[in-house]
Amino acid sequence: MPRIVSIEHLSVGPVVVTMRPRQPADEPLLLRIYASTRAEEMARLPWTAAEKHRFLQMQFEAQDRAYQGNYPDADCTILLVGGRAAGRLYLHETEESCRVVDISLLPEYRGRGIGAAILREVQRQASAAGRRVTLFVEAHNPARRLYERLGFQSTGVVDGTHLGMEWRSVPTGG
Repeated sequence: MPRIVSIEHLSVGPVVVTMRPRQPADEPLLLRIYASTRAEEMARLPWTAAEKHRFLQMQFEAQDRAYQGNYPDADCTILLVGGRAAGRLYLHETEESCRVVDISLLPEYRGRGIGAAILREVQRQASAAGRRVTLFVEAHNPARRLYERLGFQSTGVVDGTHLGMEWRSVPTGG
């Protein structure tokens, strides 16, 4: 099945966002991105830096295995802002939908409208192909507000902690 979502050049204010396929050399970057999403949680733990690093490494590897096991055909990409690695975007496409498996940005790129612009572009391209966009989010994750602002609707609790969310384009009348 041909992929429909690709970000070759997306202007977000003064910066340009592009993406490239994940490569084996990206593992340290991907761990850093993952660890940044858990920084607040880790700050509360009385562990040493080495213990936190080992725990995050183990959790990252488990998440990565789960993503690859559950979405073996997903596109795993590195998001670049102004040519610099800024985050990751994992998309899994089927004939009916485009699932945002994961979108994460490094802290210095958050809150600048980049994530919203990427998601709007995913929505635009999925809509052009007649597909809906789906994702999972932890119920208390602040990103949920962003997804709701972008028109995602809850499809219900998935596993007690995560919500399924879906976006469908609104057909335009003629």
